[in-house]
Amino acid sequence: MNSTRFLFSNGVVSRSSEAPPVTTFLESLPGAYTTTRTHENGSTLLFWERHIKRLANSARILLNSKPELIFKPTKKYPLFLSPLSITSSMKWESRIRSLVNNSMNQVLPIALKERSDGEELAVTALVCGDFEKLKEMKNVGDDDGFFGVLDVHLHVGNYVPPVFGIDENGAHLALVGRGRDVAAAKYSAWVRLRKPLDKLRPPSVTELLLSNDGDRILEGCITNFFVICRRDKSDDYDSAYSVEVQTAPITEGVLPGVIRQLVIEVCLSKGIPVHEVAPSWEKHGLWEEAFVTNSLRVIQHVETIKVPSSWESLGTKCSEGLSWMEKEFEQGPGMITNVIQKEIMERACMERYPSNEFL
Repeated sequence: MNSTRFLFSNGVVSRSSEAPPVTTFLESLPGAYTTTRTHENGSTLLFWERHIKRLANSARILLNSKPELIFKPTKKYPLFLSPLSITSSMKWESRIRSLVNNSMNQVLPIALKERSDGEELAVTALVCGDFEKLKEMKNVGDDDGFFGVLDVHLHVGNYVPPVFGIDENGAHLALVGRGRDVAAAKYSAWVRLRKPLDKLRPPSVTELLLSNDGDRILEGCITNFFVICRRDKSDDYDSAYSVEVQTAPITEGVLPGVIRQLVIEVCLSKGIPVHEVAPSWEKHGLWEEAFVTNSLRVIQHVETIKVPSSWESLGTKCSEGLSWMEKEFEQGPGMITNVIQKEIMERACMERYPSNEFL
């Protein structure tokens, strides 16, 4: 299959050899971003409206708290420190949607036309600030004033997914680092900042987990993390389930992932107890299932989780010499994971966003 990539940047569409891999693209520019993919042989985009909403919110959070993560410094303006003031208005979200969709109109039709049969497209939209335009502005009275200083960059590449929502290959996880700053926003600098954690990756581990104390697990580097935990007998639940789904709350510093939110909505609709609490390694003996989520694989069940025997030992520069404790799960997705997978598949059909909207 062809490894075709497209990049839309500064009004120009670059193809294949000129377009970098998505990781290189994200490392090259600051900004808020989101990644999703097409579904049903390229005919729809997965949860597109949810991704636009999360992208707009990420951009607003960065502008209000860490503008250096969204503006690229220049020689003339090497550093920008003052947070801006963007409200969470529907108008802001609408304008971000318009900027992104206008860019999608330029590149998605080309990518869809050249897509190989059986492949889907991974789509990454990044909103980046133009520093010089910002400095040249005399008056910024409301949210509208900022749209003139924002640029949208799009990266589109081929993606071969597993059977939708059901990844037969389980994830192998290891807890190796602390939670990230400004976790409520998805920003490109994290792609570079997480690289040192790879030195602590044990062999065969496919995803790295984050924690601030070595016990309460927040999320993965590129995923949200869930466990299905047996309920304490003292818990007072009006439910037929003997387990609850646990995932760390946004307030503790995790990304508000699109699929994460869908999992919570599914649990609530199905009467599955869900508790937004960081899963505690001390109680891993009660864990019956675990899975991770992101917008490409959707849900992937977990086969093993490794945790360092000593949290302090992670101060070392590499994984050699570290000793690990390990939790193993039964092969294949468990019962609750399967229920959630099935419902998310159904919701993907209900919330489908036709790709031909950009043709």
